[in-house]
Amino acid sequence: MSTFTREELLLDATDMRVELDSGRPVIEDVSLRVRRGETLGLVGESGSGKTTAALALLGYARAGMRIAGGRVVVAGDEIALHDEGAARRIRGRLVSHVPQDPATNLNPSLRVGGFLGDVLAEHRPAQANQETILASLGRVHLPAQAEFARRFPHELSGGQQQRVLIASALVCEPPLIVLDEPTTGLDVVTQARVLAEIKRLHAGNDTALLYVSHDLAVISEIADRIAVMYAGRVVEEGPTREVLGRPRHPYTRGLVTSIPDLSAPRAVTGIPGVAVGLDDRPAGCPFAPRCPQRVERCDPELPELEPLDGSDRRVRCFEAHRTPPLTLGEQLAERPARDQALLEVEGLTAVHDGRGSRVVAASDVSFRLARGECLALVGESGSGKTTIARCIAGLHERSGGKVTLAGELLAPRAKDRPRQLRRRCQIVFQNPYESLNPRRRVRDEIARPAQILRDLTPDEATAEALRLLDRVRLPSRVGGKFPGELSGGERQRVAIARALAAEPELLICDEVTSALDVSVQAAVIELLVELREELGLALLFITHNLAVVASIADRIAVLESGVICEEGPVTRVYTSPSHAYTRELLDAAPRLLTGSA
Repeated sequence: MSTFTREELLLDATDMRVELDSGRPVIEDVSLRVRRGETLGLVGESGSGKTTAALALLGYARAGMRIAGGRVVVAGDEIALHDEGAARRIRGRLVSHVPQDPATNLNPSLRVGGFLGDVLAEHRPAQANQETILASLGRVHLPAQAEFARRFPHELSGGQQQRVLIASALVCEPPLIVLDEPTTGLDVVTQARVLAEIKRLHAGNDTALLYVSHDLAVISEIADRIAVMYAGRVVEEGPTREVLGRPRHPYTRGLVTSIPDLSAPRAVTGIPGVAVGLDDRPAGCPFAPRCPQRVERCDPELPELEPLDGSDRRVRCFEAHRTPPLTLGEQLAERPARDQALLEVEGLTAVHDGRGSRVVAASDVSFRLARGECLALVGESGSGKTTIARCIAGLHERSGGKVTLAGELLAPRAKDRPRQLRRRCQIVFQNPYESLNPRRRVRDEIARPAQILRDLTPDEATAEALRLLDRVRLPSRVGGKFPGELSGGERQRVAIARALAAEPELLICDEVTSALDVSVQAAVIELLVELREELGLALLFITHNLAVVASIADRIAVLESGVICEEGPVTRVYTSPSHAYTRELLDAAPRLLTGSA
């Protein structure tokens, strides 16, 4: 464990254990220490236990769980983990929490000022006045005006909602703030603004931050130290640049090699296998089934989290000395331009009609996509990316322009298109939780397009579904499961397999990696690259993640307020952007910072 003086130490959490009501551990043997004014990044894949550990610091466990052990001391005061009433009284005063999704954590019937006023009234009633509320809005660069304080959450943008949550966490000036994925799902510009506010507010004071995220690029920019979790335990801990520049646990190394690089487009490498679930944790090292350094003792024995060579780092691995130096994927060369156009979009205009209002989502958009090519559409939230994708797929009726596929004009609505044209253009949606029928087994979900669009018999379609499961690297047994029994990454692969069942020539991918962990994201990128090369698929890749674009796309089209402001080869646009908005996006995108620099 890192050495701290008593005066430096602000958070001292030791041996935390949270378990299900059945007694099965969710996290165990988790100890976290943070200095005053320091930021500790807590990272890991979904299911690693990082959010559970963060919530335990507030004396809180989600439904079906309980805090079964551990001690948490913040600024010299111990939090009574087993006394919910006592723990509730310190939340906001000693430690505050910024959750991931502001839309579900802000009361839709409560105005912004009322929300902040309630927090003050609970912990600092003497300061629960309009002046303090407006000042707290100003601290996070929101309008410090009574008019803004009277707004409801639905009247704010996603970035504004997140900053209101940050303001609520700061308003009582607690010594420790826990931020749980506060920028996940935000576009790069909004994310950069929120991160800038966090850095600015954190600078020059003794407040400590625990920043929970699966985005190592963001963590590398904001955290002083990092703790990596896997299967409910910390597996590596130390200074951020050292851990990311020379990871010593094979899991940490796998996470770093999974990250696409904005500065130098390169192939990404996912971690083989899948993370173990609560029911699958072995007696020994839980990473052993996926580990290239596995030895015989890894199966029966669990390694301890031990100091590394007397340094300020700890690693939970018997074979840490064998972890090879970091080697990133091969840098991708610019692909030659392709001449044979498959998709041509000319003057596309699309609008959204509301109550007495009309919003132009896309205006006079034109581009072409060749067979076997990948074009990325990027831009901030609200720039029109998804609307354009839905217009091409026939799910949103365009109000102007034309779209042709292999020389054939596409009707504005999918239902008016011939079956063969519907077959040749398929879309994979952002959220696989909502796009798959929860009552249909996976094999039937994949088989359905093959039956409807390719006239396969039920037996032929089922056989095709099993073949496609293998194609997207899922075991055939998954075919008998329902979507609710799968992880997010598995669901996304099923959605890709379902689209492939139609044998399309064009695959539209709408933010298909935005909600995935970096290792799962890398596996999906690898899969799409494989499919593109083997099947000659053309990809229209919609995303706000510019680093992912660097790993998969040939060309990029940048959208600003529904208009393409720049288009060209990825390497040229990234190295020599010609439009100010493109430069703003590139400057805002986080980059993985490693080494001692």
